[in-house]
Amino acid sequence: MFEAELGLGQPEPKRISPQPCSASTSPFPSPGAAPSSCIFSPLFPQVYRGSVKDFQGFDANQDAEALYNAMKGFGSDKEAILDLITSRSNKQRVEICQAYKALYGKDLIADLKYELTGKFERLIVSLMRPPAYGDAKEIKDAISGVGTDEKCLIEILASRTNQEIHDLVAAYKDAYERDLEADIVGDTSGHFKKMLVVLLQGAREEDDVVSEDLVEQDAKDLLEAGELKWGTDEAQFIYILGRRSRQHLRLVFDEYMKIAGKPIERSIRGELSGDFEKLMLAVVKCIRSTAEYFAERLYKAMKGLGTRDNTLIRIMVSRSEIDMLDIREVFRTKYEKSLYNMIKEDTSGEYKKALLKLCGGDDDTGPAAPLRGTVQPAGDFNDDGDAQVLRKAMKGLGTDEGAIIEVLTKRSNAQRQQILKAYKAHYGRDLMADLKSELSGSLAKLILGLMLTPAQYDAKQLRKAVEGAGTDESVLIEIMATRNNQEIKAINEAYQEAYHKSLEDDLSSDTSGHFKRILVSLALGNRDEGPENATQAHEDAKVRPILKLADVSSNDSSDSLETRFLSILCTRSYPHLRRVFQEFIKMTNHDVEHAIKKRMSGDVRDAFVAIVRSVKNKPAFFADKLYKSMKGAGTDERTLTRIMISRSEIDLFNIRGEFIDLFDKSLHHMIEKDTSGDYRKALLALCGGED
Repeated sequence: MFEAELGLGQPEPKRISPQPCSASTSPFPSPGAAPSSCIFSPLFPQVYRGSVKDFQGFDANQDAEALYNAMKGFGSDKEAILDLITSRSNKQRVEICQAYKALYGKDLIADLKYELTGKFERLIVSLMRPPAYGDAKEIKDAISGVGTDEKCLIEILASRTNQEIHDLVAAYKDAYERDLEADIVGDTSGHFKKMLVVLLQGAREEDDVVSEDLVEQDAKDLLEAGELKWGTDEAQFIYILGRRSRQHLRLVFDEYMKIAGKPIERSIRGELSGDFEKLMLAVVKCIRSTAEYFAERLYKAMKGLGTRDNTLIRIMVSRSEIDMLDIREVFRTKYEKSLYNMIKEDTSGEYKKALLKLCGGDDDTGPAAPLRGTVQPAGDFNDDGDAQVLRKAMKGLGTDEGAIIEVLTKRSNAQRQQILKAYKAHYGRDLMADLKSELSGSLAKLILGLMLTPAQYDAKQLRKAVEGAGTDESVLIEIMATRNNQEIKAINEAYQEAYHKSLEDDLSSDTSGHFKRILVSLALGNRDEGPENATQAHEDAKVRPILKLADVSSNDSSDSLETRFLSILCTRSYPHLRRVFQEFIKMTNHDVEHAIKKRMSGDVRDAFVAIVRSVKNKPAFFADKLYKSMKGAGTDERTLTRIMISRSEIDLFNIRGEFIDLFDKSLHHMIEKDTSGDYRKALLALCGGED
């Protein structure tokens, strides 16, 4: 079909092999950069650039059972479903479907469709299909019914490799018992149809040879077919852009620029029109940089009012195991914001969470929003007046807990310290002792915690974590991994004053190994506080022991890994570490947190992960801990109280924002639902409002 008109039967020009590339040549051209004239030989294979990888320790039967349980009974555990499915590769998801059928005699995709709804259902179901069948479904939807989604046809057929096209055609035939070419011919027309048919052949040249003469001839032919011709010879454009190899065409575009004085894209816009013009521009963009093409498509899908969810889903699913890391990098460079943050701002619910999982990480390294607490110094503060209110609330029979809460949750810590002194001066009594005798349970712990200085409170929490039988490592990690140098030094002083021994000695005697070394290093409070150093960040990220983290099968001793990580994570400044994390992704295709989880274990792993999360986004770290303290049966009141007290004057307002972004419910609402009585009143007062 159209072979004669498009010249598909013409004899091939003689081509010669050029000089091979050097080993240092990147297979990923920078957006907008002139392509290299060297040929990318199989000797230099492209590294994996997807964001979703095979899950280590994968067990299809176990995953099938987990999904069955998540959908069993009334309602479904959507979070469990998205966590599992977005962390498995497509090949593994196919195995899960087979295991589900074998175990329960049911179709997993049908069950997911029944249990889930809306955009989230479409995304999850799309992830379950093999890539070729996913493309086949998208194209079938694009040409079914009234009208045609030309943008979908263009995106898929302009960007896929020969093999992907062949797989798509076979999948379409298998799924719908129809011929894809015939269906597209029946639903499109003109030169747009002809170019789609050429692309559907999956016959683009792929050999590693380029003829300089042919490059010059093709550039000349394109110029004569358009700019130098009365009218346009569309067949010439179709033949050259539809058949030549990617490397050949990059050199043709360079040559065209030389002889025409303008880029090929400008000529296409001037000579072609409609859907045919859009298709040819998409082909050129994909030849230059597939990653840049998809970055632009994603940006346009979320820009302005409304979101083109079909496009967003299709690209995030189809590129997650191919080049998502490259797309993210181009997106950040081109639009000066990360793909992760744009998805976060533009979507919601489980749909957002699943998309962010597929995205694989945040590439923004710029300054975060200013930190804000929820407790501010009270205006017209009167320490003596507050002392009188508190005394009245505790005098006589019974206690007015509401009055105590109203005063102490609405004063800054510095003001509470003044109230302590005024109370002592006015009544000759210890306010802390009176509060302790009048209050009880969770409320007492919360109010008494508020009366301590931040350093005294942290010192007390650390002391509780190390004294007695057993050690509460999670508390040690939370406090030591998130405090700045000034806070650490104040904690050391408060600890020494309260317990007459050094914090470092207690940490050393109660912990061991690398975990002890991490805590002792953090307890020194000697983290660098300067800006990022790009050169040093590159060196920190590429150190050989760290890079081996990406090789989860390595048998090397992890001692050097942990030592090197300690020397970087416990000493470098936060801005510098953010830059290191970005360099690490570029070099290893792994997020540093993912790498740590794969190669380390126990308290060492948890400590390093806490530091990484704190560096990336400290409010989000605490939002996650607050959510987990209230999620499910029972409440971890110790964690809830500790975080609400310690962050109330630092960043609790930011934590609230991260909380609602991450979990689609407000911190205020969750506290209200999960706690009760005066303890709840005090927590809600510290929370500072409903979002």
